[in-house]
Amino acid sequence: MLRGRTVEVVELVGGLTNRNFKVTTSEHAYVVRISDPGSGALDIDRDNEYRNSIVAAASGVGAPVVDYLPDDSTLVIGFIEGRTLADDDFAAPGIIDGVADACRRLHGGGRFDNDFDMFEIQRGYLDLVQGRGYRLPEGYLDFGDSVARIRGALAGRQEPTVACNNDLLAGNFIHDGERIRLIDYEYSGNNDACFELGNIWSECHLTDEQLEHLVVAYFGRRLRNKIARTKLLGLMSQYGWTLWASIQEATSDIEFPFWPWGLEKYERAVETFRGTELSRLVEDVQRAD
Repeated sequence: MLRGRTVEVVELVGGLTNRNFKVTTSEHAYVVRISDPGSGALDIDRDNEYRNSIVAAASGVGAPVVDYLPDDSTLVIGFIEGRTLADDDFAAPGIIDGVADACRRLHGGGRFDNDFDMFEIQRGYLDLVQGRGYRLPEGYLDFGDSVARIRGALAGRQEPTVACNNDLLAGNFIHDGERIRLIDYEYSGNNDACFELGNIWSECHLTDEQLEHLVVAYFGRRLRNKIARTKLLGLMSQYGWTLWASIQEATSDIEFPFWPWGLEKYERAVETFRGTELSRLVEDVQRAD
């Protein structure tokens, strides 16, 4: 694709399961994503990532897909010019509404090739961590009954699944000057829309007031069951990604403090598991409003 052209290559920071390079020619700019061959242990399917990225691009929120080289674990996408968000940006006027709009556009587009269920992902991660003797935070296994309780409450009001990114930390939002775009579809799959919103709440460290703003902006009105559903699925996000951090600490060559990163999520999850709020959330998620 670039043979014979003059190019500028700059490594981009931020990838935790891959290395990303901005490649600029006289005509275009691209992002070349080279994946860690060991990331399959994290339940990442690169073929799904490629196909789902095409669907996300068609919805208008993802970057255009230029090429895919599976033998080289490489995906080439168009570079989106704009500003990458940080957690503090969610306090700025219009950002949460823009994020809700971007999620609705993705969720309202074509379906993805695969499904994503954090209850199943967490169970698979736990089997891997225990089977290989990776680190578990103190007391991690104490919350199995709470997880079953949450899963049962959510199943009582089954929701349709939509195409979700499932990994929207602040660095995966880019404001292109007009709208917010969504990048990085490693963990993409059809999922409950409230997981997407709850994962944003967790990953971007939103306050409860900001979480409610996000849910209201997404659904168009205040629904207590959707606010509770979002927070419960955000709790499962914290509990599941804690194990992701354990696996990464044990297997990744990337320089990143995976264990402290995971413990921070776990400590927030424990606060909810052991607090008085959990019973109210389980009750609210089954409301008919």
